[in-house]
Amino acid sequence: MEGLNVGVIGATSFVGQSLLTTLLAEGHEVIAFTRQQISANPVEHVVWRKISEDVQSHSTSEMISHWICVAPIWVLPQYFSLLKAYGVQRIVMLSSTSRYTKWESVDGEEQSTARRLAEAEDDIAQWAEKTSVQWVILRPTLIYGNGEDKNITEIARFIHRFGFFPLFGKAKGLRQPVHADDVAEACVRALEKVDLTSGAYTISGRDKMTYRTMVEHVFLAIGKPVRIVSMPLWMFKRAIQLLKFIPRYKQWTYAMAQRMNQDMDFDHSAATRDFGFTPRGFELTKKDITLPVK
Repeated sequence: MEGLNVGVIGATSFVGQSLLTTLLAEGHEVIAFTRQQISANPVEHVVWRKISEDVQSHSTSEMISHWICVAPIWVLPQYFSLLKAYGVQRIVMLSSTSRYTKWESVDGEEQSTARRLAEAEDDIAQWAEKTSVQWVILRPTLIYGNGEDKNITEIARFIHRFGFFPLFGKAKGLRQPVHADDVAEACVRALEKVDLTSGAYTISGRDKMTYRTMVEHVFLAIGKPVRIVSMPLWMFKRAIQLLKFIPRYKQWTYAMAQRMNQDMDFDHSAATRDFGFTPRGFELTKKDITLPVK
């Protein structure tokens, strides 16, 4: 389709980096909005705008009708006035399947995350309907890729540091990891699809596997022998308590261990049918995993 002027919120995020590349490759003009101080243009051919601290007072005569938000979806309501000022007509945004998988977590913070996702989705849908803005919410599963994610890369770094990986029980819960580049591609395809009606879609990877199999893939990708230690829950809880003394792992919880046996696979056929979403298989490359330099 003819190139669009596309406003991007969350351009400096993990998926945002892939999104900018994809938009430019499709011939779109990209205007990236950020609260961070911009000292130099970090991506060639992208126009960067610093968002005023007082977003509510934003005014402009420039028109940007198409938008993508890859920042946490619960921050988007802060930018309603900015979107309105630029004449928004269509917006695609990322949520997460965590809305469902963490709803009944034993961890209070995870429950809070699930509720924040759900409430933000509802608030945005209501706002969009009232203002006649077309909206599409994409809910990716476990995102990985380009060495910047907090999922596969964290597993790889743990293995690299300790030489093994702990699993709770058989770790038979199903997963469908989706690459960040495919998430970015889905955002662009959904934005470009003129006749796509407002609604929400799940986007997951092509391959379905157990959590244990996923971890085995990581061992092989970084050239390490597969050394998995299966633990009962009480032992995993103790290990988590010890890991919290290492700053990198202070966010790990035993709820993460429980989910290793929980199916978290999601059907993406609706996204394939409606805007041609075609994710890749789970094949890790060197680019997908960044390990610390010894």
